[in-house]
Amino acid sequence: AAPARAAGRALSAALVRRGGLVGGRWVETAAAFPVQDPASGEELGRVSDCGAAEARAAVRAAHEAGAAWGRLPAKERSARLRRWFELMMENKEELARIITAENGKPLKEAQGEIVYSASFLEWFAEEARRIYGDVIPASAKDRRVLVLKQPVGVAAIITPWNFPSAMITRKVGAALAAGCTVVVKPAEDTPLSALALGELANQAGIPGGVYNVVPCSRQQTAAVGEVLCTDPLVSKISFTGSTATGKILLKHAAGTVKRVSMELGGHAPFIVFDSANVDQAVAGALASKYRNSGQTCVCTNRFLVQKGIHDEFVEKFAKAIEKELHVGSGFDAKTTQGPLINEKAVEKVEKHIKDAVSQGASVVTGGKRHSLGKNFFEPTLLSNVTTKMLCTQEETFGPLAPVIRFETEAEAVAIANAANVGLAGYFYSQDPAQIWRVAEQLEVGMVGVNEGIISSVECPFGGVKESGLGREGSKYGIDEYLEIKYVCFGGL
Repeated sequence: AAPARAAGRALSAALVRRGGLVGGRWVETAAAFPVQDPASGEELGRVSDCGAAEARAAVRAAHEAGAAWGRLPAKERSARLRRWFELMMENKEELARIITAENGKPLKEAQGEIVYSASFLEWFAEEARRIYGDVIPASAKDRRVLVLKQPVGVAAIITPWNFPSAMITRKVGAALAAGCTVVVKPAEDTPLSALALGELANQAGIPGGVYNVVPCSRQQTAAVGEVLCTDPLVSKISFTGSTATGKILLKHAAGTVKRVSMELGGHAPFIVFDSANVDQAVAGALASKYRNSGQTCVCTNRFLVQKGIHDEFVEKFAKAIEKELHVGSGFDAKTTQGPLINEKAVEKVEKHIKDAVSQGASVVTGGKRHSLGKNFFEPTLLSNVTTKMLCTQEETFGPLAPVIRFETEAEAVAIANAANVGLAGYFYSQDPAQIWRVAEQLEVGMVGVNEGIISSVECPFGGVKESGLGREGSKYGIDEYLEIKYVCFGGL
């Protein structure tokens, strides 16, 4: 196959793989699907289009590798994960270029993702040696009560395109540390990152069958997903993606009562109170909203600004957008806003803007497609927004910032909590009493107080309501891949 190229530059031939990874071997299929650069629309290459048969083979390979991997001393699993982390850092630049090529995000952001992604392998390499059980005082003299923690088994890992590397390692690092084996189904838009991780896993000495990858086209996704969610050899499903898809997977998983982790849709509020430092709030708003062109599950979707500082915030926010944000190819050094993942994503942004304007919203800056190409959109700020508009009822997943004016704290909290999802929420305030009240009252799994970027390997990531089940990262993340076994030792 010809080497993959992006923006006229070849990607690493050593890391760009075309086949699936099953049992430690690269598997080619008769059919292949294209992976495209969202900035130019050019084809980066074609990847094997795995189907139900390949998915079942990957599950069997993972199952067969599971016993030996789970029995390895934790120190040895830790060492393999640590080596995988080191290889990611050694190949940081090439891995980042793959992300920018298939996802479109600016290269600096992609480099940041690789460091973040690798950090989960480092973190869980350390956590592998800290899976502690318990000895519980027994109620009878001749008994001893033990609690053991053991791997759940094969885990199906289904990941999105917006963080094509980090969403894998955040799950896989925990799973492998616990002694589980995995089958990864990456998003059809961004399979190259998952396959590159597979190449490095092989180099790191991760045994064949422990990390498997089944890339597939959109047409094969439903069939592959159904296998991963219904095969009795799969014990655990971890999914990051839309709430609608998560509900489908939950229904499939119910048939065999599988363990599930779901990190689903967000609709994050960003509240700016009168007591806030407006300049800090603007800087936080810019970082939270426009990272990855607004295509993150925790990025702000609704700005709520108190009436006393509303006009000042909107004015300063508009100036910051126009001064700080630059639309372009992710490989251009000055770019801060790359393309959206595809034209469908652009159309959703357009739909939300058109709906808002038709109901009285004003475009402060931006508002239309960028001249660079069909997947590029201007960073947009809307004012005079109400809760009846689509952009405040649905997750946009694009570079659109709608601002709602509010009067009281209670009103802001009520608007923020009206959504049926609750992943992240942000607010800016200098009032200590208000900070405690609002942090406790927001119905979300993660709260940023005077901070617009909150993700960190040490912290539990996840939501409430229809934003999901379980937590990833942190000391809690490994628990999602462990079963608790009670042992009663009698006759003593």
